Amino acid sequence: MAAHDTNPVLADSGLPYGLPDFTTITDDDFLPAYDVALPAHLAEIEAIANNPDAPTFENTIAALEASGRLLARANGVFFNLEGADSNERRKQIASELAVRLTEYANTVTMNPALFTRIADLYERRNELGLTEPQCRLTERKYRDAVRAGAALDAAGQAEMREISSRLATLTTDFGQYLLDDTNDSAVHVVDVADLAGLSDGEIAAARRLAGERGVDGYLIALELPTSQSTVATLADPAARAAVFDASIVRCARGNDHDTRAMILEIVALRARRARLLGYANHAEYVIAEETAPDPEAVDRLLRDLAGAASTALTAELETLTEVYGAPLTPSDVTYALAESERRSTGSGSGKVDSGEVDSGAVDISEFTEYCELDRVLDDGIFAAAHALYGLTFTERHDLPRYHPDVRIWEVFLPSTGSGSVEGIGLFLGDFYARPSKRGGAWMNTIVDQSRQLGTAPVVVNVENLTKPEEGQPCLLSLDQLETAFHEFGHAIHGLLSNVDYVSQSGTSVPRDFVEFPSQVNEMWTLHPDVVSRYARHWKTGEPAPQALLDAVRAAGGTESAHSTYEYLAAAALDLAWHRLGPDEIPADVLAFEAEALAAAGLDHPLVPPRYRSTYFNHVFGGGYSSAYYSYIWSEILDAETEQWFLQAGGLDPERGQAFADAVLSRGDSVDPVAAHARMLGRAAEIGPLLTRRGLV
Repeated sequence: MAAHDTNPVLADSGLPYGLPDFTTITDDDFLPAYDVALPAHLAEIEAIANNPDAPTFENTIAALEASGRLLARANGVFFNLEGADSNERRKQIASELAVRLTEYANTVTMNPALFTRIADLYERRNELGLTEPQCRLTERKYRDAVRAGAALDAAGQAEMREISSRLATLTTDFGQYLLDDTNDSAVHVVDVADLAGLSDGEIAAARRLAGERGVDGYLIALELPTSQSTVATLADPAARAAVFDASIVRCARGNDHDTRAMILEIVALRARRARLLGYANHAEYVIAEETAPDPEAVDRLLRDLAGAASTALTAELETLTEVYGAPLTPSDVTYALAESERRSTGSGSGKVDSGEVDSGAVDISEFTEYCELDRVLDDGIFAAAHALYGLTFTERHDLPRYHPDVRIWEVFLPSTGSGSVEGIGLFLGDFYARPSKRGGAWMNTIVDQSRQLGTAPVVVNVENLTKPEEGQPCLLSLDQLETAFHEFGHAIHGLLSNVDYVSQSGTSVPRDFVEFPSQVNEMWTLHPDVVSRYARHWKTGEPAPQALLDAVRAAGGTESAHSTYEYLAAAALDLAWHRLGPDEIPADVLAFEAEALAAAGLDHPLVPPRYRSTYFNHVFGGGYSSAYYSYIWSEILDAETEQWFLQAGGLDPERGQAFADAVLSRGDSVDPVAAHARMLGRAAEIGPLLTRRGLV
């Protein structure tokens, strides 16, 4: 029996859609799985590279797409677990694999015989009668090889191997340092009175975490961004300050988890790699593959928005200071903002510390009581997907999961012309926070859709909601609601994929386009046709009062200036780091950060960036380096698409199908921006975005 038939990571589980049998997999299985998968893939690569027949699309490009299935299987299993449910052993494996997989990728991409075949097809691509997806795939394989160093001389390739291996180690370590320091920075509170403002569920979670760590009282766990949701609700200024102060110094405390030296080395290596490949800097290297034309265009957008955001922030802070009744400190801003929204009648109210509000005021914090997770899923998120795209969801309690908190649904679409439905994939929901899970929220795929391979998608949404006590509901804040709809937008992008080639599947699109479908899905969070279905009181089942819905919708209809400003500051900081040349690397991380924010006009003392450098995992531990601007860039398309849906009344199945056909199902098999323009009948414009952000 072959090794891949006995290793549970690689073996065919016999489960629907190729779902791994997580109950049979142990941490000791991972490295042996790679010991099998890597040589198997290398043998396939050698066969393609040394094929005696002249290169064709089928025997080279398509063959490359079909290769490496065991490796893809191992990656899909391990890296999903490593982010969502890490432990010391998995951290060690991830560190080893970071270098091993990078070195292996270099071996493949720098194979001279393989590159010769790819380059030959690339040069003749317009003469081969290729379809658009095939031509795009050929171009992508060529660019990927060149960007990995295939066209460099021997000395250049050796330098490229050294750089990429070291970067793999550093970026992996960054994420692990951040997880450890975030866990270590949980704020200890002895007196429950100091937690006034938190929900019963949040207090219970803080008590549970303290018990797990063996300390008395309560521990407030930190979230990934600078702004902490608890800071927006804690009534005690000292408690707010303690949590805020703990957040902004993560990984810059001079302890074993300090990332400052690591950041400087990452930035220097990225700049060196870019220069080796002929780019001025890392930003130019990255953005060459995005939909934005160049770093200068990104910088212009950020600077234009920064000016408007600064003006809006000044006005907003003046209002908040008046409402708060005292000078604001950085830890007071989101609290004052949340209180202003919670007590708003649309015309303003008294100071929040007086407790006196107009009799007609609506406390929007009560909306949480109407947002129970199961109902949000069934009657909100899933119901909207059904209305727009025809999707239906059946929970599968019989399938194995990688953690007891994970839930699994089988996803169905109507069969064309038959009146029945057919399964198209699996959706896994991993909703609750735990110390083994990195912060934030994201979408992963365990299996990608491909007609060539005959595979259907297995998609995961990972979030960090507070797990309720036994028998209690999981109630979502407005931010958590929007995050749930956002991440499910990524899931839909993966589930509705209908392409031939796996590397063009689902969310395999440019980074500054991938957020667009998920941002579009956010529009249904408070849409009247959706919120009226799920917003029921968790105890009584009564629908949310119309006045409350109106107040929540008014509060959520426009981004706060604070939110826009802190995001732009982080995006500008990312770009500043990665426009440095190899000879421009600073000596002091925090000093450079301050200078970069000042130069961008985004250094307000009350509003730090959404992520400071030392805990900016998107950029130094993830895949968003020089691309954190992507959220605002893709929001231009999103704001236009929201208006396009609303013009048809909202949950219109014809427009839903048009969106699926033009964008969601196509992945990177077509030019995604051009496909969107064809759907709209014109190119997107920035006006709707400025209106939404309150910048006009």
